[in-house]
Amino acid sequence: MSTSIIRAVCPHDCPDTCALHVTVTDGVATEVRGDPDHPTTAGVLCTKVSRYTERTYHKDRLLYPQKRVGKKGEGKFERISWDEALDAISARLKIVAVKNPLAILPYSYAGTMGLVQGDSMSHRFFHQLGASFLDRTICATAGGTGYKYTVGARIGTDIEQTQNAQLIIIWGGNPIASSLHFWMRAQEAKRKGAKLIAIDPYRSLTAEKCHQHIALLPGTDAVLALGMMHVLIQDDLLDHDYIAQYTLGFDQLKQRAQEWPPERAAQVCGISTEEIIDLARTYGESAKRGEASMIRMNYGVQRVHGGGMAVRNIACLPALVGAWRHAAGGTQLSLSDSFPKNMAALQRPDLFPLGQQQRTINMSTIGDDLMQESSDKFGPRIEALIVYNSNPVAIAPESSVVAQGFAREDLFTVVLEHFQTDTADYADILLPATTQLEHIDAHSAYGHLYMMANNAAIAPQGEAKPNTEIFRLLAQRMGFDDPCFSESDDQIAAQAFKKDDTRAIHFDWNSLKKAGWAKLRVAEAPFAHGGFLTPSGKCEFYSQSMLDDGLDPLPTYIPPYESRLSNPELAKKYPLAMISPPARNFLNSSFVNVQSLRDTEGEPHLDIHPVDAAQRQIASGDRVKIHNDRGSFVALARVTDKARQGLVVGLSIWWKKFASDYKNANEVTSQRLTDMGGGPTFYDVLVQVEKVQTP
Repeated sequence: MSTSIIRAVCPHDCPDTCALHVTVTDGVATEVRGDPDHPTTAGVLCTKVSRYTERTYHKDRLLYPQKRVGKKGEGKFERISWDEALDAISARLKIVAVKNPLAILPYSYAGTMGLVQGDSMSHRFFHQLGASFLDRTICATAGGTGYKYTVGARIGTDIEQTQNAQLIIIWGGNPIASSLHFWMRAQEAKRKGAKLIAIDPYRSLTAEKCHQHIALLPGTDAVLALGMMHVLIQDDLLDHDYIAQYTLGFDQLKQRAQEWPPERAAQVCGISTEEIIDLARTYGESAKRGEASMIRMNYGVQRVHGGGMAVRNIACLPALVGAWRHAAGGTQLSLSDSFPKNMAALQRPDLFPLGQQQRTINMSTIGDDLMQESSDKFGPRIEALIVYNSNPVAIAPESSVVAQGFAREDLFTVVLEHFQTDTADYADILLPATTQLEHIDAHSAYGHLYMMANNAAIAPQGEAKPNTEIFRLLAQRMGFDDPCFSESDDQIAAQAFKKDDTRAIHFDWNSLKKAGWAKLRVAEAPFAHGGFLTPSGKCEFYSQSMLDDGLDPLPTYIPPYESRLSNPELAKKYPLAMISPPARNFLNSSFVNVQSLRDTEGEPHLDIHPVDAAQRQIASGDRVKIHNDRGSFVALARVTDKARQGLVVGLSIWWKKFASDYKNANEVTSQRLTDMGGGPTFYDVLVQVEKVQTP
């Protein structure tokens, strides 16, 4: 018997990007554990990834290429060879490309966060082909844009400083479910005397364990930040020296903040005036005492019409009180821009045909875009769609329109997958992809500062192939002869980071593979002495770049598309706001098919406040219909004050095929976009809820 430990990385869309130890015995992965030596992983994995072998060896793994034999959406396929599959795909793509390559669209996201399997050979292929570009907006572009306008880049507080903070504000996130290792350090800070405050419309698992929970209405985070600014300025809880040296536009910001006294802000937010005043004073007085005050933002803040502006407003707060002076102070939304990734080498945008027209499709509007006819404004109708690392039929907004687009008989769809997802059911050709245990990859992170290496622990199962190999083979079939299409995964990984950038410590791929991880060389407190990456080099309370882009240059409030205040007529018909944050045992739509995890979640449910339930004669356990003009879905009611009055919460994202009505929460979400960054508005939704009458 031969047993070894292989260094690997969790590939999923989570800020923690855990370092893994995979135990392999006689070629079989028997256990996946957290690397005890990795400073952020610290030997601990979430429930999902600790069961990763269940996913890799799942009885329903796709192991062979298949072609559709039933109607689109029925999920009926028959096995074919790789040669047959590749010949069919390349033949169809050649036909479409001759007419107009812009009629071909890739659709991918964060099914793997790897720089090799997610960001290299596939991009090279579509650039060489001259296909339409995909704007990958569905998670973080709104907040990232607002944050970058303010501080210049997605850079912030190092997670490894969290335990040294005296005040931690968790704003729009549930790290127990979505960032376990941040939460572990926040708990350590709590044990040392730190105060934890959660800002979230829903009393999540995290909010329940904080000292204070502020349950504002969805889409009003920007107003809460403005109300805090008003109090901080009025009470002179400011770091005047930091403001003078390292910020731009304080006088204009002061005037804007005067428009938002806490009484007005409280009315919009649906909370008490005292909550706003106390929050601002707690934050400002902590800084005045010289304590480290940290704001951990997450993506719940940005999934509304004004989501980008909300993140911008919050990002102004640390500069007002000088919280950036402390390594454990400031804020973190994402650390993505800390990494010197060499995207030009990985993706080779120079391969795009010189002089050819370009087109970009927003992944958040894929439903409408698949239904578009050719026009001068839109360009050619989408005729071929290649989906990998994503499950759009389940995760994209206004799901009924998405499914309608995927059901087009004239649309040629290829899906690379591990399992037969809701999207895979619509494929013409279905290709089996390897899991993280079966291929090589290089990783950055957005919640910590370590470059990571994933080694293949086992051989591919069945006839599964890495994404890179699939696109290599397709490139051969298409006649692409650039040497980059012959590069191995190791050769690609060796280009993942810029070797001449001091942050990457003279990056060497072979060394990283052996060690598993290496921390970037960056400042402990990134903005302690200014150094913001904005055009002015300062934290920009006033942003000329925003004005140039047609936006308000100062923090402001952009109301939701759908709320009682912004759209009272719609609210008469659909009086309840709805959000659909991640269920603890799922990660986006990953892991939904792992039986043990799905059993823990039960079936789709909807949390509803006792007052709202009583008005509708709904009791816990009743089956309810959640609906608006876009669609409906069915769930089991849980009557609980975890959902504030006027709000319902449907933890997500369920595959439709595992729901009683074959629908999920995205039936009622909208394809309308955020104020900046082109992001989705998943939490900007009004619905009505009614009890399903049983016969």
